[in-house]
Amino acid sequence: MASLSRPFGTLFAALLLMAAAAFCGMLFIPGLNTADRPTGFTVHRGMGFMEIAGEMQRKGAIRNQWQTIIAGRAIPGLHNIKPGRYTVPPGLSNYRLLRYLHTHPQDEVRVTIPEGLELREIARLLSSKLDMDSAGFMAAVRDPAFLGNNGISDSSAEGYLFPGTYNFAWSDTPKEAAGFLVRQFRKFYSDSLKSIAASKGFTEKSLLTLASIVEAETPLDEEKPVVASVYLNRLKKNMRLQADPTVQYALGGEDRLLYYKDLAVDSPYNTYLHPGLPPGPICNPGAASIKAVLNPAETGYLYFVATGKGGHYFASTLAGHAENVRKYREARKSATE
Repeated sequence: MASLSRPFGTLFAALLLMAAAAFCGMLFIPGLNTADRPTGFTVHRGMGFMEIAGEMQRKGAIRNQWQTIIAGRAIPGLHNIKPGRYTVPPGLSNYRLLRYLHTHPQDEVRVTIPEGLELREIARLLSSKLDMDSAGFMAAVRDPAFLGNNGISDSSAEGYLFPGTYNFAWSDTPKEAAGFLVRQFRKFYSDSLKSIAASKGFTEKSLLTLASIVEAETPLDEEKPVVASVYLNRLKKNMRLQADPTVQYALGGEDRLLYYKDLAVDSPYNTYLHPGLPPGPICNPGAASIKAVLNPAETGYLYFVATGKGGHYFASTLAGHAENVRKYREARKSATE
């Protein structure tokens, strides 16, 4: 009996060696399962490893998803692949493919957020560039836990998302992207700026609120200290701000030409009806607008109107303002003729 069992043992050992060789070949032979050209595919948040392997096969990055799945299950940890956009180099072994995906740096996207965008506009912009939807972003910036964690005592993060050009990870969650923008504001809002704000009676919220109005009124940095002086002068005299951008914000939707009936919209943001500052920021101001509120021009101006050429006329009296309105209307009439 012993002599009969020896051939079977030898055969079994040979089969084991063949299986081990085949498995090692599947793991380590270059190009066995991968394409012979660079191939791109996308891993979205929430995709499992088998779904990722299927996507790689559909995109042509691999020929057989089961080879990749077996390799991933056999080597602990390598099947953990982060969301991102990947371009797989040609000729990798299954092992090197998984290691490449597991260790590859996050795909970054450079995004410019202009000054003066509202939350909904930033949501649309980021959702067009990153792996997120605008509804998820809007929910994140209104989430009480998110606001509390970021030191925002308001119902949303409007005003706190600091404009600029930044590199985001393509797979950033809405809370990660919004939190990053809030941190950029915190970096800008230095102790020296906080000291100036406190000396002038501003809270963080009131500063951002007035700066957001200045931002919405003019794109010209050199004009912002003058616009800020107008609103500060009106506040000192207990005059209503009568700021058109606050009415636009109250109306919601896309910006448009305002009508006289719009000035009667029932909203706490309507500064034609309600004295003082509105309840919170109406957009996300940049550095120039914030600094303009903290260091306004010294003027006696109480009114301003557009020139029709990008800037504004300023006046200290109603009579002067009426004359500036006349010049603005003439400029608009000339532009349409």
